[in-house]
Amino acid sequence: MTLIIEVTFLGTAGSMPTRERGLPAVAMKYNGSVYLFDCGEGTQRQCMQYSVNLSRIKAIFITHTHGDHIIGLAGLVRTMALNRRPDPLYIYVPKGQEGRVNALLTFDMALIGYKIVVKGVAPGVVLNGDGIKVSAFKLDHMIPTLGYVFEEEGRVRFLKEKAKKLGLRGAMFGQLVKKGSLKVNGKTIKLRDVTYQVPGKKIVYATDTRPINGTAIAARNADLLIHEASYGKSLEELAKERSHSTADGAAKIAKKAKCKRLVLFHISARYKNPEEILKDAKAVFRNTEASRDGMVISI
Repeated sequence: MTLIIEVTFLGTAGSMPTRERGLPAVAMKYNGSVYLFDCGEGTQRQCMQYSVNLSRIKAIFITHTHGDHIIGLAGLVRTMALNRRPDPLYIYVPKGQEGRVNALLTFDMALIGYKIVVKGVAPGVVLNGDGIKVSAFKLDHMIPTLGYVFEEEGRVRFLKEKAKKLGLRGAMFGQLVKKGSLKVNGKTIKLRDVTYQVPGKKIVYATDTRPINGTAIAARNADLLIHEASYGKSLEELAKERSHSTADGAAKIAKKAKCKRLVLFHISARYKNPEEILKDAKAVFRNTEASRDGMVISI
């Protein structure tokens, strides 16, 4: 069975909200669980507004602890407690910044009846299980910041004609997957002889950051790259000063990485209509769109 990754953009603004855009948060639904990336102010309400079940949130991945990316945690965890959440919640944050997250969880001594685990992480695999792997990689911002790769496990597919010629039938396929090899008609057949690997779907989330080669490496052949585009091309110097990206800078990363699709994210409040920055990006990487709150992409 092929599973769908449903990506919901809960908040797409940069630094401050607008009437149309909330602060950064993206939810990825997969196989009954929700994985949340960043948690800007008002994220819990955005979840309710855009049909993301709070009780299904299994883990939250924080890029960095600037306020626009974490303040929503305070309300979110308390609403989960009021809803009598039974399951533990895992929050991943760049190593050394755990204290800022813990302050939001404990400042009013609220009664939280479920377990919250705050894990400081470095680049590398941070979560592996339930059919997915999440890895972190370094970004280039004012404080230590991580991007994340959300990757589905690869799937094994049989070379059906070859398998049938070798005598594989019915339940034998399942036995071969389980054991790795099987004797059929006196001959040993190995799994690798009659199968091929189909790579899983891959989504990369990179904000806040300058456009860097490390992101292009992490996003290689990604189905979707969500990359910050705080500014248009005309504000490149401001982007450098504040360690952010322009839209065309994001597009250059998507092109270099050979991504299938780019979504511009963390858009400055100065752009009432993102058409200006979208035009900058499309001149470099055609398959680009600007994120908007409530937008859903199924992969």
